[in-house]
Amino acid sequence: MSMLKNAITYVLRKKVKTLIIFCVLLCMSTMALSGIAVKKATDNAAKETFKTINSSFSMQINRRVNQGTPRGSGNIKGSDIEKIRKVKGISDYVKRMGVIGDIVNHDLVELTGENAGAISEERKERFGRASLITGINDSSKDDRFVSETFKLKKGRHLKDSDKYKVLIHEDLAKKNKLKIGDKFKIKSNRYDADNINKANETVEVEIVGFFGGKNKKDVTYPQELYENYILSDIETARKLYNYTKDNEIYQDAAFYIKNGESLEKVMSRVKELPIDWKQYDLLKSSNNFPVLQESINAIYRVANILFIGSLIFSGLILTLILFLWINGRRKEIGIMLSIGMKKTKIFGQFLTEILFISLFSFIGSFYLGRVIAKFIGNTILRQVTSSIGRTLAANNGTNLGGGADAEGFNKMITELNVTINPGDMKWVVIMGIIIITIAVAIASYKLLAKRPKELLSDID
Repeated sequence: MSMLKNAITYVLRKKVKTLIIFCVLLCMSTMALSGIAVKKATDNAAKETFKTINSSFSMQINRRVNQGTPRGSGNIKGSDIEKIRKVKGISDYVKRMGVIGDIVNHDLVELTGENAGAISEERKERFGRASLITGINDSSKDDRFVSETFKLKKGRHLKDSDKYKVLIHEDLAKKNKLKIGDKFKIKSNRYDADNINKANETVEVEIVGFFGGKNKKDVTYPQELYENYILSDIETARKLYNYTKDNEIYQDAAFYIKNGESLEKVMSRVKELPIDWKQYDLLKSSNNFPVLQESINAIYRVANILFIGSLIFSGLILTLILFLWINGRRKEIGIMLSIGMKKTKIFGQFLTEILFISLFSFIGSFYLGRVIAKFIGNTILRQVTSSIGRTLAANNGTNLGGGADAEGFNKMITELNVTINPGDMKWVVIMGIIIITIAVAIASYKLLAKRPKELLSDID
C-alpha cells in the first residue's frame, strides 16, 4: 500500500513528466485498440460475406479442353447437374442457362459515349432488341447478387417454381414505362450462334422484380449494359432455345452443402459420379472471389502493422522518456540503496508509478478509440480498395472483360463496421503492461546495477 501511496504522490508532484508519459501511453493504447477493432470488424465482414460462399462449390466448363457453346458460354448437361444435386451432403443448388432473346415492342437502353454510334446497321438489324437472358432457378443465389454487382430494388427474386417470370433492370423498366406485374414478350433470336435448334419461339413473361447496378467499365454493345440484362426462370430460357430436359445445357451450376458437412468430402463424392470430368471443373465458390479475399488479407496486414507498430514505437519512446526520468532520480536511487532498500522494491516503485499512469491511459483509450478506430478503419479501407483498384486497372480487371460476372470476381470489402467493447481492452492492457515492464526494466537497469556510492558521487 505504501508503494502505491508513494507512486500517487510522485506522479501528482511531477505533473509535466506525468502528462508526457500519459500521452505516450494513451497514443499506444488507442492505436493498438484501433488495430484490434479493425481486425475484428474485418473478421465480421469476412464471416458475413463468406457465409454461403465457403459452404458451396461450382461446376464450370474446363476451357482447356472444352470451349463451350459457339458463343463461348457453358455447355454443362442438365442430366449431370441432376446427378450431382442428389449426392449426399448437398442441401441446395442453383443452375444458370444463358440465352439471347429479343424483347418485342420495347427498346433497349442505349449506349452513350464514344461507342454510341459505332454499331453497324447490320448488327442493329440482327441484335437491335436482343437481350442477354439468364435462366435461373433461384436468382438470390446468383453470383452477381451475392457480390452485390446487382441489387434487388423492388419486388422479389425468382424461385424454382416460377414459370414465365422475369427480373429486369429498373432503368429498362423506366425507359419502357413498365411496372411490376406487367407482361411483355420475348422472342428467340434467329441470328444467335447458340440457337442451334433454330428456335423461333415467343414467350410472354411477367415482371416480378426490378434490380439495379451500373457497369464500372465502358462497354462496346448495348447488350453488355447491365440495364439490358434480364433474369428469367428456367422454363422461359429453355423455351427460347427449344431445349428439352433431355438436351438442355447450362452455363454453370453451384451446389450448397448441409451444415456440418465437409466441403472437400462432398466434392470428392461428386468426383466419383459417372461424368466426363475432362470437360468440367469443380471449384470452391470462394475461388470466384479472389479479389475479395485479397482485400480482406490486405486489411489484416495493415491492422497488424498498426497494432504491432504502435506497441513497438510507443515502447521505444516510453523507454527513452523513462531513461531520462529515472536518470534524473540518481540521488533518490542512491539514498534508497544506501539505507538498504532492495533493488526489486525500487524497481517495483518505478513500475507502480507508470502502471498508475497507464490506468488512466487505458480508460481514456477506450473512449477515444471509439472515434479514432472508425476513422482509421475507413482510412485503411480506402487505401486498400484504392491500391487493389489500381492493380486491377493495370491488369485490365484480371482480363475478364467488363461483364457482371467479371465485376463480381473483382468484388472487394467496401464497408467496415468498426466498434469497440470492453472485451477488446484485454489484449491492449496485457500487452501494455508487458511493454511498460520491459521499458522500466531497460530504463532502470543501468542505475540499479550501480552501487550507492557511485550514484551519489556522480551528482554534481
